[in-house]
Amino acid sequence: MNLEQKIGQLFLIGFEGDSIDESHHVAADITQRNLGGVILFDQSLAKKQGHNNIRSADQVKVLTATLQGLARTPLLIAVDQEGGKVRRLKPEMGFPATASAAELGQKNDRTLTTIHAATTADTLQALGINLNLAPVVDVNSFPESPVIGRLGRSFSPVPATVSAHAGEWIMAHRARGVLSCLKHFPGHGSSRADSHLGFTDITGTWSPEELQPYKDLIAGGLADAIMTGHLFHKELDPIHPATLSPRIIGNLLRQELQFTGVVISDDLQMKAIADRYGLEEAACLALAAGVDLLIIGNNLAYDPDALTRIIAAIQQAIHAGWLQEKLIHEACARVQQLKKVLRSHKK
Repeated sequence: MNLEQKIGQLFLIGFEGDSIDESHHVAADITQRNLGGVILFDQSLAKKQGHNNIRSADQVKVLTATLQGLARTPLLIAVDQEGGKVRRLKPEMGFPATASAAELGQKNDRTLTTIHAATTADTLQALGINLNLAPVVDVNSFPESPVIGRLGRSFSPVPATVSAHAGEWIMAHRARGVLSCLKHFPGHGSSRADSHLGFTDITGTWSPEELQPYKDLIAGGLADAIMTGHLFHKELDPIHPATLSPRIIGNLLRQELQFTGVVISDDLQMKAIADRYGLEEAACLALAAGVDLLIIGNNLAYDPDALTRIIAAIQQAIHAGWLQEKLIHEACARVQQLKKVLRSHKK
């Protein structure tokens, strides 16, 4: 792969529609810009439509097969399927219902968690979806958090319980050839605000114990990928939120926690980032900070030409000397290793 093709591999892009053909912008991103992967949504918030990429099992199977058929390098096809309130594959569309993390943590039966995770992974595998952006490993330290606690997305306020149930979730997915992603680093469970809606400062609420599930799962070899939260903590980094922070990704996650796998950004169109940075600037800063795979959801805002513009901005930043080309090569190598793991599952 040349440099531009390697840059294309570093993105998960959302798109509009429940079917595509060669004239669709995401088809061009795949065939012309070597897109690394896509992310699927059940509805379009930008267009205020109650439907988008997901309508039925048969339709999703055709969609994922069409997408993969366009790709020279196999795609990561991602979805947020946590269970409970956060699920793109809903029972009203014919998909199985599964419990929230909070419900599973409260029962504290690891076998039950495995059963729900297996149901989820079986569903994804059958649909051609190979990356679940779950489990949430945020510690439920503030139950009224508008984006974690209130939505039942955390297994527990006890870090060890979070680790145990997340581990069961991940192993059930791996057994079915589906990758998982721990989120939201360095910990969203104490937040008083929602990073979808704006700046989220956890300086006064975050505790180091929120790192414990990451430590446990990395040490246990159970971290396929880790998603950063758009979370600002002035003592961890006085300038940037985690997604754009070399200190939080490079020092804390890579060096201290010794994570060597793929780091995924949360959606760069979320207002915690979008209100303060342009999309091109945010992408360059995230790559400079050590993110390997950038999500542009095209769901909160719809921008079909985003990847074209961002690739050009990244190339310009490399040419100008403030973004190191070696970071692109290193990130692409980690993404290819993750895809190699997927291919080994299929053998």
